Amino acid sequence: MTTTHIARWASLATLAVAIATTATARPPRAAPTVRDGGGSAARARADALVAKMTLDEKIAFLHGLFPPMAAGKTGNELIPSAGHIDGLARLGIPLVRESDASLGVANQVEQRKGDVATALPSGLATAASFDPAIARAGGTMIGAEARDKRFNVLLAGGVNLTRDPWNGRNFEYLGEDPLLAGMLAGAHIAGVQSNRIVSTVKHFALNSQETGRMVVDARIGEAALRMSDLLAFEIAIEQGKPGSVMCAYNKVNGDWACENKHLLTDVLKRDWGYRGWVMSDWGAVHSTAKAANAGLDQQSGQELDKALYFAEPLKAAVEKGEVPMARIDDMVARYLTGLIETGAFGDTVPAKAVTPDYAAHAEVAQRAAEAGIVLLKNDGDLLPIARVAKRIVVIGGNADVGVLSGGGSSQVRSVGGAPVEIPLATGGSASFARITYHASSPLLALRKALPGVRVDWVDGRSLNATVEAARNADLAIVFATQWTTEADDVPNLNLPNQQDALIAAIAAAQPHTVAVMETGGPVLMPWLDKVPAVVQAWYPGQRGGEAIAAILTGAVNPSGRLPITFPADASQPPRPHPVGLDRLSGLEAAAAANPAAASTHVLQSFPVDYVEGSDVGYRWYEKRGLKPLFPFGHGLSYTHFSYRNPVAKGGRTLSVTFDVTNTGDRDGIDVPQMYVGREEGGAPLRLGAFTRIALKRGETRRITLTAEPRVVADYDTALPGWRIGAGRYRVAVGQDAADRTTMLSATLTAQTLKP
Repeated sequence: MTTTHIARWASLATLAVAIATTATARPPRAAPTVRDGGGSAARARADALVAKMTLDEKIAFLHGLFPPMAAGKTGNELIPSAGHIDGLARLGIPLVRESDASLGVANQVEQRKGDVATALPSGLATAASFDPAIARAGGTMIGAEARDKRFNVLLAGGVNLTRDPWNGRNFEYLGEDPLLAGMLAGAHIAGVQSNRIVSTVKHFALNSQETGRMVVDARIGEAALRMSDLLAFEIAIEQGKPGSVMCAYNKVNGDWACENKHLLTDVLKRDWGYRGWVMSDWGAVHSTAKAANAGLDQQSGQELDKALYFAEPLKAAVEKGEVPMARIDDMVARYLTGLIETGAFGDTVPAKAVTPDYAAHAEVAQRAAEAGIVLLKNDGDLLPIARVAKRIVVIGGNADVGVLSGGGSSQVRSVGGAPVEIPLATGGSASFARITYHASSPLLALRKALPGVRVDWVDGRSLNATVEAARNADLAIVFATQWTTEADDVPNLNLPNQQDALIAAIAAAQPHTVAVMETGGPVLMPWLDKVPAVVQAWYPGQRGGEAIAAILTGAVNPSGRLPITFPADASQPPRPHPVGLDRLSGLEAAAAANPAAASTHVLQSFPVDYVEGSDVGYRWYEKRGLKPLFPFGHGLSYTHFSYRNPVAKGGRTLSVTFDVTNTGDRDGIDVPQMYVGREEGGAPLRLGAFTRIALKRGETRRITLTAEPRVVADYDTALPGWRIGAGRYRVAVGQDAADRTTMLSATLTAQTLKP
């Protein structure tokens, strides 16, 4: 890493602000309204508006159109996108246009012909940065582009914890730890909303697999849920203050998430004091009175549900006394409060679409990719690429033309186009996903970065030609890909299409082999002992080729850390394969055998018991005494760091102060991590705090990490609330979740915290 790169990283927050204020001319931002437990200026304004509405006007705000299926249902322009809700001109209430936007302003199968956007790397790549500034800059960029395209509500903020490595949607989310995921989701949401538009946080809650996602019943105890998935949402909502929460498709402990009173009313609105509105996921509503009374405020994408539950049926339920008028008023007021508090209320989007500053935004995407790429292995310091290597061969993965992206509602039609795009004939995502690459060629980027070096290309389809090319080179760089997507889980953790065998053959022919992994999450690596260097590039976004080349050549020193555990084999995670996949496959086979009876083949609700409880990811591995392939938090650098002179301090908070020294000969970035837990009981340690610190070679800096109190605590359903027991607590300072080199302890006093 160069000093210039460290400076660029340090100025990301400044860049985010610049994007928010210069991408287009914007109206001045209003001062943010403070949320409090009793009331707010935004809610008072919303209540005053609701008091002036008729029942029909109120009902009109409580269900939204799905533009691709809503022709003729509004007199306003329908932009092909995710959602549309008309405004009310006489009260100055704006029209709302919604877009999917986890990784950029989505345009999945090019509903909007010719409309491109900047594509960030996957959520896991952002999480791997361990840097809220990276997450906020990405959110700010997406929000700026969305506003320029006339959207004012973004379906962003995915914070579902990774419980299973085969989940097809893991790439969108932020890993397995509630503190890391919650902090980065909150920063991303805040970035989006700095543009005076709304971001959601989603999917509330336990949307942890895509197999049977419309019917699965996620089952877990109250305390375990509060200490894992709900904690991630709680932190994200506190830090990001999203205008809306999106409830999930699945059931949670027997009730659909979008009509789950415990989740929507007891936890979200009562315990957390959430003041915005709850929107459904598209096609996730199952009732009228039950859903409304449970806390659902708005039916989204109504055409995808079995009925217009929140249209005429809701009005009828009010007239029959099944849903109180006070509840209707609250539903509308929450919708307006979310718009007002975020600044989306009023004339906040341009009358006509304008062209975003794509050049500046591409820099944000590249910085995020560089910060999130993880150097997993580097035996013999094979990387960075030595200048003595005069002949390099790049193999496979379509690296000659681009980098892979994940599929589903988050798909961005990136600036530069899609050099590879493959339609799907089968699977849950076939109607709205394609296997898509962004036009950022690692091969071309390497050739540009290595003048005077011969960089050849082999597509990897012929084993003999590939092995021969690898043998004749000084260095082989093989790109491995695994495409994952919303609506489908991967059946196993192997690389598809015999790539494992190809990598093994290349490594046998060329001892200097680098494997670059473009995957949606963890994969098994049966060839790992034979490959000296492995780089986890995730789905690296529209500047992924340039970012990968910068890491491989040493122009950027790798600093990413794994936000998710990589298992050594499929038996290590709590569930070795997607639950219900066999049932779903059986129904598909039956329907294929008897097409005339296909409509009778219905996948019934089935349970998934989360036996790991709150011990998600690395905690499960510690609890079971399992050694993963690579632990949570792992990541190498081209330099080295040491931790010295640690001092732990207790009392009402748990903290540790220590020196971090760059002991190598390069500038670099380290990610010190603090893991905490009670001395008694033997419970797994939890990530309590972390930071990202740039150090020049030889530089030492003394830092203090203070543990998040709810991570130190346990949730007590009898209080109810968080309880920190008096006594001794263990503190591990390390470079990953398995590092116990530096262990300390401190004493905490007893205390309780609200739910």
